[in-house]
Amino acid sequence: SINKDPERKTVSYDLAITERSRSHIENIIIKGNTKTKDNVILRELPFASGDVFSRDKVMQGLRNLYNTQYFSSIVPEPVSGSESNLVDLVISVEEQSTISLQFGMTFSGIENPDDLPIALFAKWQNSNLKGEGRSISIGANVATTEQSVDFSYSQSWLFNKPIQFSESLSLFHSDTSALLANWLASGTLDDDNYYHGYESWGSSLLDRLRGMFAFVLYNEKTGELFMARDMFGIKPLYYMEIDHNLVFASEIKSLLEYPAYQREVNLEALEQYLSFEYSVLPETFFKGIYKLMPGHYMTWKEGESHLVRYFDPMLTPAKEPMDHDRLLDEIDRTLQDSIHYHMVADVEVASLLSSGVDSSYVACHFGGGRTYTVGFDYEKYNEIPYAKDLSDTLGIKNTGKVISTEEYWEELPRIQYYMDEPLADASAAALYFVDREAAKDVKVILSGEGSDEFFGGYNIYHEPMSLAGYQKIPAPLRKGMAALASLLPRGVKGRSFLIRGSKKVEDRFIGNANVYDMKLRNKVLKNTRPGFTPQSLTKPFYDKVKGLKDTEKMQYIDLNFWLIGDILLKADKMSMAQSIESRVPFLDRKVFELARTLRLEDKVNDSNTKLAFRQVANRYLSEQQAKKKKLGFPVPIRVWLRDDKFYKIVKEAFTSEDAEQFFHTEELVKILDAHKAGKYDYAKHIWIVYMFLLWYGQYFHEGGESVTMEDELEFERIRKNNRNARMNA
Repeated sequence: SINKDPERKTVSYDLAITERSRSHIENIIIKGNTKTKDNVILRELPFASGDVFSRDKVMQGLRNLYNTQYFSSIVPEPVSGSESNLVDLVISVEEQSTISLQFGMTFSGIENPDDLPIALFAKWQNSNLKGEGRSISIGANVATTEQSVDFSYSQSWLFNKPIQFSESLSLFHSDTSALLANWLASGTLDDDNYYHGYESWGSSLLDRLRGMFAFVLYNEKTGELFMARDMFGIKPLYYMEIDHNLVFASEIKSLLEYPAYQREVNLEALEQYLSFEYSVLPETFFKGIYKLMPGHYMTWKEGESHLVRYFDPMLTPAKEPMDHDRLLDEIDRTLQDSIHYHMVADVEVASLLSSGVDSSYVACHFGGGRTYTVGFDYEKYNEIPYAKDLSDTLGIKNTGKVISTEEYWEELPRIQYYMDEPLADASAAALYFVDREAAKDVKVILSGEGSDEFFGGYNIYHEPMSLAGYQKIPAPLRKGMAALASLLPRGVKGRSFLIRGSKKVEDRFIGNANVYDMKLRNKVLKNTRPGFTPQSLTKPFYDKVKGLKDTEKMQYIDLNFWLIGDILLKADKMSMAQSIESRVPFLDRKVFELARTLRLEDKVNDSNTKLAFRQVANRYLSEQQAKKKKLGFPVPIRVWLRDDKFYKIVKEAFTSEDAEQFFHTEELVKILDAHKAGKYDYAKHIWIVYMFLLWYGQYFHEGGESVTMEDELEFERIRKNNRNARMNA
């Protein structure tokens, strides 16, 4: 029950009782307690066990319960299709007062009170009270004796002035799973839901959640803190242990304000960053500050922490093929179901749209009215015409922005500030601009991240098939040929094939990006740790998937490295920089449960990727659209870095005092010069170092930040005014 009146607040209580517990119920009591300046009014609504699900009894009791000068009741018809008895109340508070609502139940004959199958949750669905009222008390308790179990819940509100709000009371007939379907599966959680879910199920709550989250709960009675992050790493969570305290936040820049923390660059993070192009270690680029990794939770009590992995995105390919048409139907149904869930919002939801099949499929099904696209003033790097054509076909408004070269470079320092850690994926800036366009109109967007990892979409997943014939040659002979090939200049045709073909997948693949090899890494870095190779990080993950095929092993590595450190980091940071929520329907528990079972032949062959998914998309897109090669907001950095203007900008950074601290700058300049001369495409190598230096300037130079708190407030004021103006227009 959502009341749109700005002077009202909606609260709903869901009481779920499983079928197997109904026979144990002795009574249920609902109490209403209104305390004003002058008096206390208390009403009780008792039920006998046989009356619990009687709608007439509930309605009569509620009329008696709220029959005071402060309460009035409205009795609607049952909600169509609802499995519950739904009661709506409008409560009028005439003067300053405190309202308490209490629920109590007594069960008998319960052999194991820990398995008590009941759940009660309060949900604030609007946030309109603000200064007029606030929640002052939330409590729940389960008391047990040898004969019975008493369950009680209470919540109180303090109102500073007269106001009205609406309330819904739901008595569910079905099993607790009906409740889960309503608030867990739909993703409509708020703080109270996490609290009560954890109270009911402990850490196993995480196995029931669907969607993105990062949350922390503190138990005042036990002194234990519990923090958790979603299974794929959509939302970030950072922490540090310092002075016997645990300090945590959703952004690193918040932790930097802690008085006892002294900033220090984590040189091990820098070393691996050169190869991976993102921060890959649990310890961030700031020494002593850690990420809670995806699929993990941590408990902390009295200075002792305990880290647990509760979810592992392991692939379990089906042993026998499913009927192909049935498989396509199942993929289509599961994806549309996820998109539907991700559209639940009380504001307009839009979608990002590139020329890829992933975002195109989402655009076909999300049911919204807006899409957003960016491109550059270079023909090969502009997806706007495609996005506009598809949007026109679907009857959706597309907003396309051409990013000029000058504004791209101008925003780079600010982008690295928002990242918290250096990230060398040039498309992150494209997301920054497209999210900024969307934020002018909406507060929530859908995006296509995760499809490539789930359905086998990266072109490099072809590699095991491309190398299969060559790898039939005895290994010693291949290694000898690789040694000779390594003497050839970079860029010579066939050199990379011979070198990579001499290695097992475990030795050559560390994720979708593999930029600096060890030889070049050791040449440019001043501080290196012997044996600290990229493979030392990926080996424990390869050890888990020895029974999978090479391409499936690569998928597993990307799910644990590339997806977390690059794809989802930039999606979250760039959307949050614009105060907009980015939702990713492909990265859904239900979608993964299906995708993990796909056989290799349903994902990749010699000529294409995402085979089954593309066939599904072809039901709604043209064959050309469904088979289009992935681009994903491409950025022309290799072109820019051969331009005199930008070459000079980067060279100045490469020869700076900051660079001298970490790098052999003469080696950096050699790489930059070789790229400018066209000897080899070193664009990624250059960009990795340049982004690090920009980030370092933001966080380690006094006053170096490109964004202040005043800037943030001003940006948000402008965004809000722009949205309001467009809505009014």
